[in-house]
Amino acid sequence: MYDIIRSNDRGSADHGWLNAKHTFSFAEYRNPERVHFGKLRVINEDRIAPGKGFDTHPHQDMEIVTYIISGAIEHKDSMGNGTVIRAGEVQRMTAGTGVLHSEFNHSDEEELHLLQIWIFPEQKNLEPGYEQTLFEREEKLNRLRLIGSRDGRDGSITIHQDVDLYASVLESGRDVSLDGTGERRVFIQVVSGDVVVNEQQLNAGDGLGIRHQDAVKVRAITDAEFLLFNLD
Repeated sequence: MYDIIRSNDRGSADHGWLNAKHTFSFAEYRNPERVHFGKLRVINEDRIAPGKGFDTHPHQDMEIVTYIISGAIEHKDSMGNGTVIRAGEVQRMTAGTGVLHSEFNHSDEEELHLLQIWIFPEQKNLEPGYEQTLFEREEKLNRLRLIGSRDGRDGSITIHQDVDLYASVLESGRDVSLDGTGERRVFIQVVSGDVVVNEQQLNAGDGLGIRHQDAVKVRAITDAEFLLFNLD
């Protein structure tokens, strides 16, 4: 089974300082057919104007992963963290019993471009937590680089859910594969470029939900970057 979510079919919000695309229902975008994909609840592609951002706000019982595409974000939270997350870095925040945080574009000149991802945790009322890791482009080049997992293996961030999150940067004509996916859900979000996934063509901003396929093969038509979620 394949479910393609085209970039132009996503929900959208333009607040002037924030241009957002919503793969699944979020805020004022309501689509009963696209509320979540298994444990994957949110994929928002955000473009934030220089010096702008989100004032302090609460989260609870969610695993929040931020993938910086370009620019840098300034993060502060009620756990005492105050950091800058730059392109290539991935942040995981376990909201658990409750956290407050703010996020702002760290630059007064450049736009910030990121993906914000929410994943349902395996249990409620977890202790809030924070993690931030850099994955260099070379680590993701022409391979699937594990960047998030339940057990934090291979230097990935720890996500409190049965999920393996991979990132890849593929040069045109190159391909990568993931086997043994038949009983699991796989979701692919294209960050940039054009790819073919098991004969399904995807372009920048497109998403693809996959079920009941024994293997997933991604081939780059042009230079491309994407995330792959292997979910229970």
